Amino acid sequence: MNIVLTIDTNFAPQAAACIASVCENNKDVSSISFFILTTGIKEPAGKKLHTLVESYDRTLDIIDIGNIYQYFDSDFDTAGWSEIILARLLMARFLPVSVSRVLYLDGDTIVRRSLSPLWNTDLDSNLIGAVREPTASAERRKALHIADMRYFNSGVLLIDLDSWRSNSIEKTLLDYCRNHKAVLFASDQDAINGALATRIKELSPSYNYVNSFFYYPYSALVRMCRPAQYISRENYEAAIADPTIVHFLGEERPWRAGNTHQYRSDYAHYLSLTPFSNMPMEQGWETYFKAWRTFNTATKPFPMLRYRIITSLIPTFMRFRAAKRRRT
Repeated sequence: MNIVLTIDTNFAPQAAACIASVCENNKDVSSISFFILTTGIKEPAGKKLHTLVESYDRTLDIIDIGNIYQYFDSDFDTAGWSEIILARLLMARFLPVSVSRVLYLDGDTIVRRSLSPLWNTDLDSNLIGAVREPTASAERRKALHIADMRYFNSGVLLIDLDSWRSNSIEKTLLDYCRNHKAVLFASDQDAINGALATRIKELSPSYNYVNSFFYYPYSALVRMCRPAQYISRENYEAAIADPTIVHFLGEERPWRAGNTHQYRSDYAHYLSLTPFSNMPMEQGWETYFKAWRTFNTATKPFPMLRYRIITSLIPTFMRFRAAKRRRT
């Protein structure tokens, strides 16, 4: 089993929790190789990650890919996201040619049970397996020329890397970024959806549980996906009842003081098994989370109103993130 993560040095503790969760729940897998693509991990973080992986008798290769913008246009803008998100588009370039299939995991995920059913999923001649993101707006899908199609989250990807290479998918994705950079919001994710729309197999939400599954009822998610059909209510409810992979998407993350994420104890447990176990909580979020809980309580009876408000505020959040990144 080959697991790929893309992180910078600031996300090493979260990645460690993810790695520990994979190892703890997949002890019966004979071989697990971890690959971290990074623009630089400072010591002692790198050494701690190696120590963690070796304690489970697994392997880790930390691959420094250098300046990621050398592969994109000089004026390419990630719109407030860390540039490391683009590394997943380049993984075939940096991974050994012997690696034919990979499971990509965002650094802000944790695994709660065996990955073998996911790893052994037949992609049915598709390049990628991914979980739908119902909350992608109709305007965003229209800008990517997939208005009538499904939109997927790129935080968990099962990838046929042999087919990726043989079909020159890296070039396809980079060309898409170059030709559509004016409309890209989540650069890598939009590119994957726009360029590979007909080559993605839909996976169960169990493999990429995000906050929207908690905040919105099934009926609202169905409306958001239109005109594309969403999965059946029966399959949806079974998948989210006890998910395999939790993705801490959004601002309410379990390493931030004052959060009440429903899977925060899972994250804390796996972090406790790593050399980063004494990592302090990120401070300064308490007031934000109080306001967030008030907003969620007030809008719970009106999910589509909540959706419209959140969608309208996202550009503001991203401009704030971009300004914060420029300051640091």
